[in-house]
Amino acid sequence: MTVDFGGTGPPIVLLHGLMGRARTWWRVARWLTRYGHVIGLDARGHGRGPRGGPWTTERFVADAAGLVASLGEPAVMIGHSMGGLHAFALAATHPELVRAVVVEDMAPDQRGKTVDAWRGYFESWPVPFQSIAHVREFFGDTGDYFAECVTEREDGYHLIADLEDLYRIAAEWGRRDYWSFVDNVRCPLLVIEAGYTAMPPGQQAEMAARARDGRHILVAGAGHVVHDDAPDEYRGAVEAFLSEVLDR
Repeated sequence: MTVDFGGTGPPIVLLHGLMGRARTWWRVARWLTRYGHVIGLDARGHGRGPRGGPWTTERFVADAAGLVASLGEPAVMIGHSMGGLHAFALAATHPELVRAVVVEDMAPDQRGKTVDAWRGYFESWPVPFQSIAHVREFFGDTGDYFAECVTEREDGYHLIADLEDLYRIAAEWGRRDYWSFVDNVRCPLLVIEAGYTAMPPGQQAEMAARARDGRHILVAGAGHVVHDDAPDEYRGAVEAFLSEVLDR
C-alpha cells in the first residue's frame, strides 16, 4: 500500500520505522513536495501493507524495489529507523533504482540485542487506548506519531501492526550486521543521528565515512524520531542534501 503525497519531479520514496506507517511522514511530505513526487510505502505487516513474512530485510527490500521500479526512474529514498535500513540496503543491492539515500537514526550492527526489553515495555501499554487523545497523552512528545499507528476497534484503539510480527522483524537485527550493505552504497548518503540515540555509539558516523559519498549530522537533543523531535534541524539537513544531489 502506498500513499501519494503529491508533488512533481523526481520520485522521493518515504520508508517508515518499525510499528509506523506511511502516513507518519505527513508533516515531512508537505515540504518535500517542493523537491519531487513524494510517495510513502506501508511496509509489510504495517499500516495497509501486505501481511505475512518472511520477516527478513531482503523481503522488505524486494517490496521497496518493486515500488521504485514501477516509477520509471531512480528515487531518492528517505527512511527512518527500520526504513533507513531498508533504504540503504536497497541502494546497495539495486543501485540502478536509487538516486540518493537519507537514513535517520539507524545503525548497521546491533548484534546481541534482543527484543526481551521491548516485550515488557510494549505489553505495559494501556491497550486498548480509549481515544486518540489517550494515545497522544500516553506517548507525550511522540503522541502525534503513534496516533497514526493505531486503528479503532469495538473496544477502543489498538496498534495496526501485530506485536509478534514486530518482534520477529527486530529479532533479525540482533542476529546479523549490515556493514556489507553500507560498503556497497555508491550513491550520495546522508545519515541523521539523534542526539539521544539508542543505537551503538559511533556507527552512524562510520556509515557516512565508509560510504563512497556520505555525510553525517548529529542532531543534539533529539530523540529517535528526529523528524518530529527536531523538525527544523531535520528539514534543514534534508533540504540542503536534496538541493545538492538533485542538481547533479
